[in-house]
Amino acid sequence: MVRDLYPEVRAVFVDTGLEYPEVKEFVRAQENVTIIRPNRTYKEVIDRFGYPLISKMTANCIATARRDPHSTRAKYLTGEIPTKAFGYGNGRWWHMVTDAPFKTSGYCCEVMKKQPFHKFNKETGLVPFIATLASESVTRRTNWFKEGCNSFKGKDSSSKPISFWTDQDIYRYLKEYNVPYCPLYGDIVEDEKGLLKTTGIERTGCIFCGFGAHLEKEPNRFQQLKKTHPKLWDYCMRPIEENGLGMREVLEFMKIPIE
Repeated sequence: MVRDLYPEVRAVFVDTGLEYPEVKEFVRAQENVTIIRPNRTYKEVIDRFGYPLISKMTANCIATARRDPHSTRAKYLTGEIPTKAFGYGNGRWWHMVTDAPFKTSGYCCEVMKKQPFHKFNKETGLVPFIATLASESVTRRTNWFKEGCNSFKGKDSSSKPISFWTDQDIYRYLKEYNVPYCPLYGDIVEDEKGLLKTTGIERTGCIFCGFGAHLEKEPNRFQQLKKTHPKLWDYCMRPIEENGLGMREVLEFMKIPIE
């Protein structure tokens, strides 16, 4: 949509090493794309900070609570300070602080995506168009209510022109205007209620991300990964000591089905 008006605008893709192979192939097939990379690998991030689980805000509260069980974020988790903003009160996730044999953190997005983009923005003086939706998370919805589609906050200036769109808007736009998209999504078809959906994978974010996985119906993202990309699934589940990501232990602890 941007390039319909401004064909010279470049696309910037951060190759985190966490994308589906089909996504990388689709990106490389586009014109005028700059590929950047983070300074750390995902394995280094989870080793130092912890796994991305539940939600970014909840994961960060868990990480803080493990360092300081008397902190404000710890009190959010226990319910000592009531909050409905992010759904992490009443002690539901306190066992992630006291019992989990692994670390949890929401810092991976900062290291793997935000830092490389901020560095690129600073080096080039460019600011981005971003295709995130307000409906994707509480944080994005809250920020949209505060800032609207265009934010002019110095180094964090950006335009998010489709913030108020829904998934249905995107499917309809792609279908009606015959816009190319990554084949991993499959075809766009109508369901029995007349709503549009994809026949393939619904979302193609970071393959190994655990945010929201506990809410998914089966087959969840990891069960689908085993079917579509068994080698990546094996790498994901294999223990750290065997050169994997060690997520079998993590997901089993959270009672998230993996097979």
